[in-house]
Amino acid sequence: MTEHPEVQHLLDEAVRERGLPGIVCEIRDEHGRWFGAAGAADTTTGRPRDAREHFRIGSATKAFTATVVLQLAAEGRLNLDDTVDSWLPGLLAGDDGTAVTIRQLLNHTSGLFTHTDDEQVRSGSGWRPEQLVRIAMTHPPYFAPGAGFRYSNTNYVVAGMLIERITENPLAQEVSRRISEPLGLTATYSAGAETAMPEPRPQHYSTLFDPAPDAEVYDLTEGDQTWSGAAGDMISTTGDLQVFLHALLTGRLLPPAQQREMWTTVSTEGAEWVADTRYGLGVFEQKLSGGTTVYGLAGATMGSWTWAMGSRDGERVVVTHTNGDWNDPLEVFLAVLRTQFDSTVPTHH
Repeated sequence: MTEHPEVQHLLDEAVRERGLPGIVCEIRDEHGRWFGAAGAADTTTGRPRDAREHFRIGSATKAFTATVVLQLAAEGRLNLDDTVDSWLPGLLAGDDGTAVTIRQLLNHTSGLFTHTDDEQVRSGSGWRPEQLVRIAMTHPPYFAPGAGFRYSNTNYVVAGMLIERITENPLAQEVSRRISEPLGLTATYSAGAETAMPEPRPQHYSTLFDPAPDAEVYDLTEGDQTWSGAAGDMISTTGDLQVFLHALLTGRLLPPAQQREMWTTVSTEGAEWVADTRYGLGVFEQKLSGGTTVYGLAGATMGSWTWAMGSRDGERVVVTHTNGDWNDPLEVFLAVLRTQFDSTVPTHH
């Protein structure tokens, strides 16, 4: 196994300099598996972070939802160019339902307003998907379907409803049957209305987006995730995300035609999303400052940020997670990725 002192240094620095509570990183490559950690899973007891911990993966959930949709396409049960209205008549207000396609939901080109930007959603709990969509529909769309890219959680809530309409099963059941069970992901599941978190777990610490340096920190470990649903309610581990991303990159979950669809990307430029990215169907590619492009999935939810990226052939996969959501953890994640993928950065073997 290769040691990664350069990554361990970045993890230690993230806790020491940025004040993040705890951070972990798991790397898998031709030399095997390496796991590094810094800081605490629980700042009250000082319990260290460890490799078996469950955490909320936020929008990394979208890759699971998109995979199920693409498998249904492979089975001939839907077409990516079907309109939402053909499966869920009347769900989307006005012309949106007859114009928005399933593909536009998955690559965020539908123009649908994201319900998570509506004040009442974050303060409520016990949401049902149709309620979230109804709230989104009270806002005008960002643009006509297909006219641009704008990241919207509503797209994936609708995609989850489509899966349930077509399969006549709960989304969580389809994810489990089609992805978790075949890949042996024993710690990965949809939280649904369940707020408790399985052990072991890090506490999830959030400043609730308060940018002040002395912002109060809240423990949101047992938070309601129904506001995100099929867009972000799943729980996993670094090990399970490694296996899942490797399967996505190597085509283990999808036939070639759907694999191509998943990784066909659109520009995210000018959309106030992550810089230097292009978005596929539930996954994205990211160009690092040294020029290398990495591929994967990511998620940020209150008190939990996850970044999982790999080489296009899946030979090297890096999963990083922090249990605090302030001081821009993305900078740390990118620094870790540069040590592993940018040839200009010296690595230690």
